[in-house]
Amino acid sequence: MSDYDKGMVNRRRVLGDAWVDKAEAGGNAFNGEFQDLITRYAWHEIWGRPALGDKTRRLMVLSTMIALKAHEEFALHVRAALGGPPESRLTPADIKEVILQAAIYCGVPAANHAFAVAGEILREKGLLAAAD
Repeated sequence: MSDYDKGMVNRRRVLGDAWVDKAEAGGNAFNGEFQDLITRYAWHEIWGRPALGDKTRRLMVLSTMIALKAHEEFALHVRAALGGPPESRLTPADIKEVILQAAIYCGVPAANHAFAVAGEILREKGLLAAAD
């Protein structure tokens, strides 16, 4: 199996088939090499490393996306973290802890926005009441 194929297995495991299929469908001559690069390196070389496991990597990605103010990527990874295999799935409480930690190290405005984004996703998924 090629590095690309191994990366695609990890990418689908972490993000889900629907998201990966959408990303792949958006591939073209301009961005195709980028998709290949992230599949081989991010999803195979990094996510394929056994030392930390998916759950720890999910927590790290969420905190990094908060720090970078990468709101769309944060939302993508919150959605992905709430699904997937049970052993790597995050709970709303896990996500809250990441955001609280980020409030100290990344700043209150970044955490405030992350709470808003995550709260919207949790409500969409029925994991948070509308009044909460």
